[in-house]
Amino acid sequence: MTTTKTLPKKNHYQKWYSKLYLVLLLLCTSNMLNAQSQYELNSGWKCLPSQKTNDKGEIISKRSYHLDNWKPAVIPGTVLTTQLANGEIPDPFYGMNNEKIPDIYNVGRDYYTYWFVKDFNETKPSGDDQVWITFRGINYSCDIYLNGHKVNQEPFEGMYLRKTFNISKMLLANGKNRLAVIVYPPDPVGNPNGGQGGDGTIAKNVMHQYVAGWDWIQPIRDRNTGIWDKVFIEHTGAINIKNPHVVTFVPGVRKVKGVQADAIIRTSAEIQNASNHLVSGILRYTLDGVTVSQEVSIQAGVTKEVNLPDLTLHNPKLWWPAGYGPQNLYTLPIQFIQDGEKNISDTERIRFGIREIQTTWNDITRSKQISVNGQKIFIKGGNWIISDAMLRFSDARYDAEIRYHRDMNLNLIRIWGGAIIERPEFYEACDRYGMLVLQDFWFSGDCNGRWEDPKKAEDQWTRRKYPDDHNLVLESAKDMIKMIRNHPSLAIWCGGNEITPPTDILIPLRDEILPRLDGTRWFIPYSNANEWSYNFLGGNGDGPYSIQPINSFWDKRTWPFNSEVGSVGTGDYESLNRFIPKKDLQAPNYYSDSKRGETVDSVWQYHKYSGYYKALTPYGKIRDIHDFTMKAQLANYDQYRALMEGFSSHMWEWYTGSIIWKTQNPWTAMRGQMYDYYLDPNACLFGLRKGSEPVHVMCSPESKEIYIVNNSFEPISDLMLVATYYDMEGKAQKLQQIFTYLDAATVSKISSMKSKLDKLLSDKGGFFYLQLMNVQQETISDNLYWFPNAKGEYAGLKEMKRAKVTYRAQQLAEGKVKLTIFNPQESPVAFFNRVALIDKKTGKRILPAFCDDNYVSVLPGTTKTILVDYHAEPGQELEATILGWNVDKQKITVQ
Repeated sequence: MTTTKTLPKKNHYQKWYSKLYLVLLLLCTSNMLNAQSQYELNSGWKCLPSQKTNDKGEIISKRSYHLDNWKPAVIPGTVLTTQLANGEIPDPFYGMNNEKIPDIYNVGRDYYTYWFVKDFNETKPSGDDQVWITFRGINYSCDIYLNGHKVNQEPFEGMYLRKTFNISKMLLANGKNRLAVIVYPPDPVGNPNGGQGGDGTIAKNVMHQYVAGWDWIQPIRDRNTGIWDKVFIEHTGAINIKNPHVVTFVPGVRKVKGVQADAIIRTSAEIQNASNHLVSGILRYTLDGVTVSQEVSIQAGVTKEVNLPDLTLHNPKLWWPAGYGPQNLYTLPIQFIQDGEKNISDTERIRFGIREIQTTWNDITRSKQISVNGQKIFIKGGNWIISDAMLRFSDARYDAEIRYHRDMNLNLIRIWGGAIIERPEFYEACDRYGMLVLQDFWFSGDCNGRWEDPKKAEDQWTRRKYPDDHNLVLESAKDMIKMIRNHPSLAIWCGGNEITPPTDILIPLRDEILPRLDGTRWFIPYSNANEWSYNFLGGNGDGPYSIQPINSFWDKRTWPFNSEVGSVGTGDYESLNRFIPKKDLQAPNYYSDSKRGETVDSVWQYHKYSGYYKALTPYGKIRDIHDFTMKAQLANYDQYRALMEGFSSHMWEWYTGSIIWKTQNPWTAMRGQMYDYYLDPNACLFGLRKGSEPVHVMCSPESKEIYIVNNSFEPISDLMLVATYYDMEGKAQKLQQIFTYLDAATVSKISSMKSKLDKLLSDKGGFFYLQLMNVQQETISDNLYWFPNAKGEYAGLKEMKRAKVTYRAQQLAEGKVKLTIFNPQESPVAFFNRVALIDKKTGKRILPAFCDDNYVSVLPGTTKTILVDYHAEPGQELEATILGWNVDKQKITVQ
């Protein structure tokens, strides 16, 4: 063993768009991908349904075999993504098109069993050099052939397994090779009978469960059969480095700024000797100018784990969650060197952050409390299903979605257990944007026996044993842990959604696998576990999931760390127009003689519409679809602002955190989303963004008490709070102006405005504007509420005069536009304006687009500025649009 530095003993501390692709490539090299030695097989694939040939894989995988009648295939992808690309099926996300696609339960597994073929050039290596092929995910099982030879001698099945094969001896001398893979669907495929996971039998497989249908999606007809994740070719020497592991220890309570005390870096890796002889060499890395190494000798055909000496890193640059500090990242290249510097057998590059996750029990709330680097974090999270229900992933889409979550001022994403262990590219985006991740394993209380359910094919006791192959579950868990454990964003493991895994899975996972392969993160047995959040309320505890009176989020106590709480999420007219046919773009019908008070179009029901019921009627009768979507956005904004404000008002008293169900949709569903499948935000996103501000001033809708929340690690002094009432004519009346002080990580009740506001609001309602300024008289938080009258109706809004605003749109730089809205002094409040950038040629919105604010209201005599980031296409002509409650829709030329 050699090292250049004295080290402590180990027990010292226990597109979307092309430019974005380039940035991602430069800034975040994947743990899997090394440009020098590895490349992806992601184009030029062909496919054929297995029913159309009786030829064997040994024949198909030879270059002499003709592929004249084979069609192009999408890899990574599924049978459906290939069929869609070839025009064989309609878009299943549009209208009722999904009903036109044969379901595997009816047509049988053979219908969706496919051959996939790829011709590629790779020369047969010489000496000790090796060539490997890695499949990062197939669904559900496959047989692999290369140049007439079967590659996998053992079964390859299970959605959550990476498999790597040494193909050195199978490659042809002329370098012209053919790979052929036959992919079989899961068995059973499940009956999509309308239940959660259909009849539940899809969960007998080790795979995602939503594909048989859920309350937010219709069934995926092929159950996502295919080579759904990336395929890599890799070159190494005799030694192949596998699954490198970096653990960071950050003792003590840290501040964001200033010189940092030391951190400890602990590194290990598996090394595989693929040669036929003993190999000796050095495993090493260099970090921050310090080289750490370990001498290694390994016998032929052996794989073993090597632990390198610990490194003490002076003044480390720490990684912090979003809203608390920077997301500093390091790159660690780990190499195996034989025979001196010239013979590097393999190199793996690890992108990681230096941070430590701690958990403690909060006796006041009776729930877990999360800390990062010794500082407690109030969790503001969102539940994530999957980026795309048909597994069409991209770095750019991941980047956009995680950026939206950061822009909502959230700090955690929970990955729900009916889907997948997310891809490394997802975690890379979370690393960049500071999103902590709570990762469920793939168990769901809906399929696995928690509830007695007449839609399920088997009883609770039988379903309790799902999946059938427990050994495959544990093997998959080990592999997925190794795949993502280096990411600083990964904070918590969860055994399953709403129910623990079976005992013979839970115990080895909790007591042996996770301690051995990770050992640094909190493990929760299931999402409703008392050791996460004590269920002193009785009943199910999580939720609610539908629209609520906004005061209930403030006044009604839920679980102290609520894993699922949410509301509505219908998009605006432009959003609905993308996937609902014109004839079905009809507003819901509202009537008074029903508890629900609402009927909707059948296409809306198919897309899982979540009703607003009577929450919109205080704004007046719904006139048409445009009126409905505007009023729905008012409710969206109010719901999610109130949700996060209500939880924050009881920070550390009732709650240590909450996780919204849910923040995104991987399908064109009409519920629980801050942005739609096409990455178009609705008002939920901006209401949540407002309510989740790190430093935030707010008002309880019922008691009219003013609170200020400070989520930072430092106290803030000399803050001025200004509270102003605006009537429907735009006339202002200042109600309060005082100095205040905020302790770190607290919420403070300042005063009550109830008696004053009740008198002012009694007739027509009105606006209540809160402003918080620092000593430089800069606004660090502001908040505008629209309150109803004494009868609970928005009488003043119904008769509000048009605001005479003026606009300007200015191109600041490529991909950045500034929109300015001015409202003259004599005007009423210019209320609830939605701005967007559009392509002048097509009239369609430019997506994704990242606004620093939206659905904005402009007070009389003031100007509102909105900055928009977007991807600029060559030759693209821009326009901006604006539409408000009392502002007519207009197009604005971008100057």
